[in-house]
Amino acid sequence: MQAFVYIMASVRSGTLYIGVTTDLARRAGEHRHGLVPGFTQKYKVNRLVYYEEHADIREAIATEKRLKKWKRLWKIRLIEKINPDWRDLYSQIQG
Repeated sequence: MQAFVYIMASVRSGTLYIGVTTDLARRAGEHRHGLVPGFTQKYKVNRLVYYEEHADIREAIATEKRLKKWKRLWKIRLIEKINPDWRDLYSQIQG
């Protein structure tokens, strides 16, 4: 089963959230519309700025754990490598 690691942001270089899901469009939509109680809702972290696909959920979870340990600057560089303008990628993943 494919899975995704994703990064949501409040604004460019703002608050970041890293998550994992098997349904990226659904989960990003939930964050986008403030339907996920807790951190992302509280800090309005609602823009999908990065994602990567993995072959299975175990691989995605391992990547998520690794990224969460990274320094903030490394996360920003990862985002800017594929999304230098910090565009909201939500429309890109809509089916």
